[in-house]
Amino acid sequence: MLGEGIVKGMLETAKNFAGSFVSEDRLTTVEYPEQRIPTAENARVFPFLIYDGPDWHAGLRCVACQICEKECPPKCIYIEKSKDKKPDFVGKPQIYPARFDIDISVCMSCQICVEVCPFEAIKMDTEFELATGDRFGGLLLDCRELAKSNEYYHSIHPTEAAEVDARLAEEKKAAEAKAKAAAAAAAQKAAADAAAKAAAPKPGAPAAGGS
Repeated sequence: MLGEGIVKGMLETAKNFAGSFVSEDRLTTVEYPEQRIPTAENARVFPFLIYDGPDWHAGLRCVACQICEKECPPKCIYIEKSKDKKPDFVGKPQIYPARFDIDISVCMSCQICVEVCPFEAIKMDTEFELATGDRFGGLLLDCRELAKSNEYYHSIHPTEAAEVDARLAEEKKAAEAKAKAAAAAAAQKAAADAAAKAAAPKPGAPAAGGS
């Protein structure tokens, strides 16, 4: 029938219009910024760097391996590796980024930097209110501006953060067990060498049973 599709479309529109007055799930207007919709856990906007502990500089997970810089499609990540090492969160000397900048005016939020990072050091933020009057310097974020705590990561991506922490804990446990086993093996070898050295006859001493 001529116009049947138009009639069906108008009926669907009328049904949604009436339903929006009685069902919160069908409300179509949010009076932003006074009203806000909770951000979905899997939302992603721009990357940020994770640090552990109270000090962002000491706890930064990034070791300036530059993998993310090389793999970034729009080349919006700029990293300079430090010439020295600093103690990390657990006290281990580690290379760190002397400079780590992300130009969010170029970033395409592809998340490739997150996928290639072997240290779980860079993740995607959900913060989107980043408008500024400075289109160049204001959108070039440095290491201090990018650094956010692991607690913040848990607040925006709790499921993912819990999985990452569990995996890092398992890796740390395995590394500690491996180091402990290597130390025990080295101590056992040293004891065996010392025992063999003590049992060996000294040069110039008469052999047992000799005249």
